[in-house]
Amino acid sequence: MNFYVTILGSGAATPTLGRHCSGQVVNINGYRMIVDCGESTQNQLRATRQKMQSFGTIFISHLHGDHMFGLPGLLASMHLGGRIEPVEVFAPRGLKRALDVIFEVSDTHLGYPLTIHELDFDEPTEIFSNNKCKVTAIPLLHSVPCYGYRFEEVALGPSLQPGVRDRYQLTPNEIAFIKKGNDLTLADGTVIPNSQLTRPPRRPLSYAYCCDTAYTETILPAIQGVDLLCLESTFDHSRADLAEQRRHCTAYQAAQMARKAEAKKLLLTHFSARYKIIEELMDEARKVFPNVVAAQDGEVINVV
Repeated sequence: MNFYVTILGSGAATPTLGRHCSGQVVNINGYRMIVDCGESTQNQLRATRQKMQSFGTIFISHLHGDHMFGLPGLLASMHLGGRIEPVEVFAPRGLKRALDVIFEVSDTHLGYPLTIHELDFDEPTEIFSNNKCKVTAIPLLHSVPCYGYRFEEVALGPSLQPGVRDRYQLTPNEIAFIKKGNDLTLADGTVIPNSQLTRPPRRPLSYAYCCDTAYTETILPAIQGVDLLCLESTFDHSRADLAEQRRHCTAYQAAQMARKAEAKKLLLTHFSARYKIIEELMDEARKVFPNVVAAQDGEVINVV
């Protein structure tokens, strides 16, 4: 099982000594994607031993600076590192104009194809897929256009029973043949049924990243049943009025959404710099939804 999230930044608005601006790496069976790109993303990629040139897909939730100010520098550094492979960026409308201006005034030229997919829709929409995963963009409720992202594994095939490979000295071609549902015929004509060679695939796993957003139940169908749900918890619930005003969530509200979405686990992030101790936000959330973890920069969170 190889589906996990690396936390690059878990702070809200401005970086602190302990928390960088928003950013994550999502790894789905070896395919890695960047989600949000705060100003410290390059350093955090190095600190977490991520190879910058290994990323070809980047998702930006919205155009507030703490979620995208690191993107121009990252793209420029990819060029300086000799990148020639294409890069795709998914973000709300306006990102292309912002990058065009920055690259023009800084005389920055990229030596690789850069495609900006600007999102402008009101319903959850699948925007990306390959042989490892698919990604759905989810409109959120924030002060500017903002999207969450649901990452799902593609349907998996059956796997070999333990010991089968060595017992029958299977070649790669035979393994592929068996995984397609076929029986194995031995040299003496004995037929080994596929059911004795394989085991059913596990169900595909899912992860949803929803940051920034006010409390809203409109997103519940799109995040229903996810194995790991990442929601912002900028404030504690005593500041619910401030959260509503700024279109953010409290830890209590994040837990309410996780419970109503029937998520398996809740990951809190986007903490205001006023909170030196996150445990109070964790305790608040656990009153509603027990299976809660808090994002910590540099930490790796398994989807299950």
